[in-house]
Amino acid sequence: MNRPLHRLIDLLQALMKLERYGNPSELEQHEVLERPAAARSARRRSRAPRRLALALAVFSAVAATAAGVFAYFTATGHGAGSAPAGTASAVTLAPATPTTKLYPAGTADVAVAVTNPNDVSVRLPSLQLDSGGITVDGGHSGCVVSKVHYTTQDNGGQGYDVPSGTSTLHLDGAISMDGDAPSECQGATFTVYLKVGL
Repeated sequence: MNRPLHRLIDLLQALMKLERYGNPSELEQHEVLERPAAARSARRRSRAPRRLALALAVFSAVAATAAGVFAYFTATGHGAGSAPAGTASAVTLAPATPTTKLYPAGTADVAVAVTNPNDVSVRLPSLQLDSGGITVDGGHSGCVVSKVHYTTQDNGGQGYDVPSGTSTLHLDGAISMDGDAPSECQGATFTVYLKVGL
């Protein structure tokens, strides 16, 4: 019988005895009455190593379970490309878009799709404007994009926990337009290129 299985059997036997006798002191009294003096002496010599082995086995099981449940990676890197997350696979941010039309002196939310190929959640500390900046569709080339601004988002300092797979983050009031934006910006569609910030 291999050692891990042997330890598991010992643990189960110990739990069954504790359930039967109520507490450790009653269990030890029962065992003293059952064993002759020589057996009691041998048991005392082996008790400490067995207790240590059981404690280590329980600790290892609990630690492994906790790691599987609570693990997550913190991602950094560029938005439209990939963001390394420790030794995990790359996380990708798609080009983002406002969820409603922008008007002079107005704001809008921004939606960005995040693809996380890992089996655990990934934390994005913040989402900043990438080098691609903000672009406007070809039908509104007269719109001056310098009148449109994106504000870095960090979810109140908490960052964004992104589950495995593809999900969409909604960034409230992340994009705005100056009050003196030219009329050529009316009805324009903007694309926002983001990156993961610290």
